[in-house]
Amino acid sequence: MTDPAKVRRHAERVRELVASVVRSQIKDPRLGMITITDARITADLRDATVFYTVLGDAAAQAGTAAALDSAKGMLRSTVGKALGLRHSPTLTFVLDDVQDQVKHIDDLLAAARNADAEVQRIAAKAEYAGDAQPYRIEEDAEPEEGEADEARGGERR
Repeated sequence: MTDPAKVRRHAERVRELVASVVRSQIKDPRLGMITITDARITADLRDATVFYTVLGDAAAQAGTAAALDSAKGMLRSTVGKALGLRHSPTLTFVLDDVQDQVKHIDDLLAAARNADAEVQRIAAKAEYAGDAQPYRIEEDAEPEEGEADEARGGERR
């Protein structure tokens, strides 16, 4: 079993190394405006997954994915040498679609806010289906003379 802290350190180091190599050594024209967002490595330190985002449309994302795939060997050897492990981890690149998910969640929240505002607008105009006072209130009949005096605390004359 590998120490989880060691795995996290290696994952952070993989992220830094890949970002540095992509910035300085890869000269592929297909490579777009890329940001390495995260890296995760398995507990046995054999497989690393690198997450990245690309600024641009689907064509820029596809070009960047092809450029990273073609530079995978160079990146793997650089990472293996820098980490000093017995086996260099295999690198898998995954497009991080966090921005798309954030936009989708924002759209859902805006739709929910609009629905709540509509419900409140309708509720403001609402009226009771029956009487405003749904409970029966017994009306007191006029008390007789003797009862009225006793109720007031006085004596009958």
